[in-house]
Amino acid sequence: MTLTEWAWLALGAYAVHMIEEFMFDWRDWARAVIRVPVEWGDFYVTNSVVVVLGIVQGEVAATLPMAVATFAALMLINATFFHILPMIVTRGRWSPGVFTAVVLFYPVGIAIFAKLLATSGFTALHAALAFLYGALLMASPIVFLHLRGRSYFQQS
Repeated sequence: MTLTEWAWLALGAYAVHMIEEFMFDWRDWARAVIRVPVEWGDFYVTNSVVVVLGIVQGEVAATLPMAVATFAALMLINATFFHILPMIVTRGRWSPGVFTAVVLFYPVGIAIFAKLLATSGFTALHAALAFLYGALLMASPIVFLHLRGRSYFQQS
C-alpha cells in the first residue's frame, strides 16, 4: 500500500473509533475515569477537527509525510493513554473506544510508521517529532477544557 492509502485508511479507522466512543458513552466515562470536564458538544467539535486533520493528511500524504506521521502518532497516543492505560489503572474498567484502538489504531499506526521508516529520508528523529506534534494535538482540547473555566477566559 502507498502512504496515501495508509493515510486514508487511518481516517477511516478514526471514524469507526468515534462511533464506538459515542455509542458506549465516552463522555460519562471521561468525566468519571480521567476527570475531563467534557460535554457532548466538546466531543463533536473535537472529533470534527480530527476529521478535518484526517482529510488534510490524506490529501498531502505524498508531499508532506510528516502530516501522516503526526496523525498516526495521534492515533497511537490516543489508544495508549486514553484507552489502554486507563483500563490498566482501573483494573479492567471498560474504556469506550478501546476495541477500535487495539484492532484499528495500533495496526494502522504501526504500519504507517513502518512504511515511513522504510522510506529514505524519514528518520527516528522525524518519528519523535511526529509523536511530539501528536501529543500536542491530543493535549490541546484537554488543556482548553480546563482553562475555559478560569475567570480570565469567561466571556460574560
